[in-house]
Amino acid sequence: MEFTCGIDDRPGSASLLIFGLQWLAVTVPIILIIGKVVAGLDTGGPAIPYLQKLFLLVALVMLAQIYLGHRLPLVLGPATVLLIGILASLDAGSGAINAATLIGGLLLAGLAATGLFRHLKDLFTPRVIAVVLMLIAFTLAPTILGLITDGGGAVPATQTFLFSLAFAFALFIANGILRGIWRSTLAFSAIVIGTPVYAALFGAVPLPPADTALFALPGDLVAPLAVPGAGVLAAFLICYLALATNDLGSIQSVGGLLGADAMDGRVNRGVVVTGLGNIAAGLTGVIGPVNFSLSPGVIAATGCASRFALVPAAVALGLLAASPLAIGYLGSIPGPVIGVVLTYVMASQIAAGLMLGQEKGAVRTFDDGLIIGIPLLLGTLAAFLPGAVAAGFPATLRPLITNGFVVGVIVVLVLEHIVYRRPRG
Repeated sequence: MEFTCGIDDRPGSASLLIFGLQWLAVTVPIILIIGKVVAGLDTGGPAIPYLQKLFLLVALVMLAQIYLGHRLPLVLGPATVLLIGILASLDAGSGAINAATLIGGLLLAGLAATGLFRHLKDLFTPRVIAVVLMLIAFTLAPTILGLITDGGGAVPATQTFLFSLAFAFALFIANGILRGIWRSTLAFSAIVIGTPVYAALFGAVPLPPADTALFALPGDLVAPLAVPGAGVLAAFLICYLALATNDLGSIQSVGGLLGADAMDGRVNRGVVVTGLGNIAAGLTGVIGPVNFSLSPGVIAATGCASRFALVPAAVALGLLAASPLAIGYLGSIPGPVIGVVLTYVMASQIAAGLMLGQEKGAVRTFDDGLIIGIPLLLGTLAAFLPGAVAAGFPATLRPLITNGFVVGVIVVLVLEHIVYRRPRG
């Protein structure tokens, strides 16, 4: 495949701005979707300061990746897999969650910097990776269900569910019809269109207060830390195994597409920067970042493979982080709209898992199907455990047993490497 700009080429000013806006249109929805969900939890106070910190962190880590890390055109955003760890650890408090994020980032950076990271890659066979990709979507189903039925107390849940169903149907039809950059930026377009449609049907959405500052940095850049319990720490470390796999796959997919040189060095540097970004996330109290695997689609759609095309996008994210008013307007997106877009993103995640399994020949026998099917079923069941059942487990084990993603990953690793361990083609 030929590109108008190579990895290290610098497009002209006009082209750089256009390409940067396209990357921005892809990045902003990712940050908003995950950030708004986490900001609504009891982990970081008001939504606007939280989103400001998250936008700033993504901007800084993206710039670090472009100039110091993998040095590839890779979009970056909050890690969905860490959302699962946060949801399962809410009872431990924000301090423990922040500390677990910091520790996970520290271990990730350390493993990559010392070269030990390559040994973890052997655990993640094509079947395991396929399960990990799909588990993220399945175990977020309770969160998505809560979003698409959330009428803010003013709209009946039945009405918001019917709106979400119709909106999701329209979104998937658009995905089948659109091509190129229009498909790549469909999540952004869905937010832009879905919000006023929701407001027209159910009334105005809550806007930021009139006294919200146009320019101001959040005052609480340093977040509280507390010693995490063994269960919380174990749950997060398993999530970080999956995050490392995601990061590795994203870097390798773009590097392979572009024929980049010295990929071992790019991978190590990229994972180190991701780890450092997660350390910063723990210190500031936001969800940690990861490189996203959707980047090859954006590159193919725009024809530009220059890493410098992401610089304007990163700068724009930093400017947005400095404006509570702009973040407030972005954060006014209704829950059902966010839920539908998250459904669309997670459906793409499932499709990526199925495609990977097919391309790598992950399912050739009945046993192969069990290795994939059993973890998906058990992980989904754990994600939907009633609160009364979850409360009956010891506090130390609760973050593990009630975390559907952790349950699924442990089961698939046991099945793949112990129960059904044998030579495979």
